[in-house]
Amino acid sequence: MPARPPILEVRELFVRRDRTVILNRVNWRVDHGENWVILGANGSGKTSLLRALTGYLAPTAGEIHLLGGAYGHSDWRALREHIGIVTNSFSALIPLCETALDTVISGRYAQLDLWVRTTAADRTAARNLLAIVGASPLAKREWQHLSQGERQRVLIARALMARPRLLILDEPCAGLDPVARREFLALVDRLGRRRSGPALVLVTHHIEEITPAFTHALLLRAGEVVAAGPRAKTLTSAQLTQTFGTTVRVMRDRTGLRLRLP
Repeated sequence: MPARPPILEVRELFVRRDRTVILNRVNWRVDHGENWVILGANGSGKTSLLRALTGYLAPTAGEIHLLGGAYGHSDWRALREHIGIVTNSFSALIPLCETALDTVISGRYAQLDLWVRTTAADRTAARNLLAIVGASPLAKREWQHLSQGERQRVLIARALMARPRLLILDEPCAGLDPVARREFLALVDRLGRRRSGPALVLVTHHIEEITPAFTHALLLRAGEVVAAGPRAKTLTSAQLTQTFGTTVRVMRDRTGLRLRLP
C-alpha cells in the first residue's frame, strides 16, 4: 500500500521581487500527526511564506505540494480549500452586526460577509464548533460586541467549518491581554491534541506561545531556513540566537518555554 503524501511539502521555494530576495530556497515538509510552529523576527519571511502557501504570492522558482497536488499543476483554488487560516486581518472584513454563528457558518462558503441562505445543518455544525472552542454563549452576539479573545475563538470555529486538513494560526495572540492569551493558548493546545483535527501551523515571534501540542518548528531569518525539525532539536539557544540575530538563552520550566535576553 503506497504511503500517504505529506500534508504539505515545500521544495527549494524561491521568491524574488525586482532585486529583493524574499524567500531563499526554503525546504519544509509537514507530515500527518505533526503540528508546527514558524518562528522568526519581523522581516524573516513568515508572512511571505504563508502568502505563497495560500496562492497569493507566486514563487519565482521551487515547488509547493499540498495533499499530493502541486502549485501550478493542480487547481490551487480547490486545493487551498483544505487550508484554514486564522488571521487578525479578517476582523476588519466582518460586518459589525453579523452574529458569531453566522461568522462561523461563513467559513463553509468561503465568505467574509455571509449572504447565502443557510441550512439547519449549517447552524447545527456551527453550534457544535462554537462548543468545541468554548464559545457557545457567543452564538447570537454581534461581532462588534466580541472581545479580541472571543473573536479569535470564533475565527477558529469559522476555519474549522470547512474541515481543513491544515489550520494556520497567524500570530493569533496579537492584541490579547495576558489572561486571554493563556486561555486562548490552552484552546490551541487542546485542538492540537485532537486525533480528528487538522495539522496546526502557528506563526509567532514568541516561544512562550509554543504549547506542548506543537511537535516541530521551522526557524526563519531573512527568508532562509535556520532549522526545521522536531522541537527538541530546533528550539535550542544556539539556533534561536541565529534566528533572532542576538544572543538568547532558552529557558524551560513547568509553564513552558521562554527566552532570556542579554
